[in-house]
Amino acid sequence: MPASSAHYTFKPRPYSSHSILLDTLPMEGAGRRVLDLGCGNGHLAAILASRGYRVTGVDRAGAVTVPFPAGVELNEADLDDGLPAAVGRFDYIVCADILEHLKDPPALLGQLPGRLDPGGSVIASLPNSGNIYFRANILLGRFPRHDKGLFDRTHLHFYMWDGWRELFARAGLDIETVRATGIPVGLAAKRWEGTLPVRAAEWVSYVLARVWVRMFAYQFVVTARARKLP
Repeated sequence: MPASSAHYTFKPRPYSSHSILLDTLPMEGAGRRVLDLGCGNGHLAAILASRGYRVTGVDRAGAVTVPFPAGVELNEADLDDGLPAAVGRFDYIVCADILEHLKDPPALLGQLPGRLDPGGSVIASLPNSGNIYFRANILLGRFPRHDKGLFDRTHLHFYMWDGWRELFARAGLDIETVRATGIPVGLAAKRWEGTLPVRAAEWVSYVLARVWVRMFAYQFVVTARARKLP
């Protein structure tokens, strides 16, 4: 059973995966349907619902630890068993910090094209195991097990950019856009979080990630569509 995203806090920083993911979606939902996989306590779902999207969240039983947002449908299911049949089709499917926790990410990804309405998109945030911090630890012979981050102890898979791209392609999903996030320095330096030096460091990290995505991206935020049949 995969770890739920419920133990993750919402990341409101301007260069975080959550902020970039939300920026990727149109500001006005206009009743379009969103499926939030690994929704946890519904932080993202609540924001999307407030924008006018019709949101359905999916997470395992017991993952929700606080009152779930009003106006968001919750479907309790173990994503390692695949998508629940009852959830239907959607304009957007969001996979925020969840695929790396699954036993078989290709199996779930392979189901997504059939759950998209025509013109629909999959939007996913994906950790980068090619990040310079990850590479440096491996080079030094270390593989730490942290509560969060690139070395999260609950991650079951570790992909660099080419690995993620191949995974999506095999599932019949063509990645159309990719945006990079920077290292969340404030999470590592909680004592100084929000200070000018930390904000500056996060900005520099974000700029480096945009310049050299494979080396400096902390996460990739991708938009993908179902491959059109010839």
